[in-house]
Amino acid sequence: MRINIKRYLSANHLTIYQVSKQSGYGYTTLHKSFNKDQSSATPLNLRDLDALARTQHLHMWEVLKELETHYLVDDEE
Repeated sequence: MRINIKRYLSANHLTIYQVSKQSGYGYTTLHKSFNKDQSSATPLNLRDLDALARTQHLHMWEVLKELETHYLVDDEE
């Protein structure tokens, strides 16, 4: 299973640039992270969750719950 982060960003009308600017994390760091191949062990790291949460003024668990509920993709897809 992996998380479709690009679909999440699109659905929430966010860009990597916006997430970077509003969260305080570097654009290059987030861009590499959001575009890397995900393994089953590390689909998304805490920094990424924190950046998404800060940008939307949410708690990290709220972002994680939404990602797990609506944006998990089977590895075979």
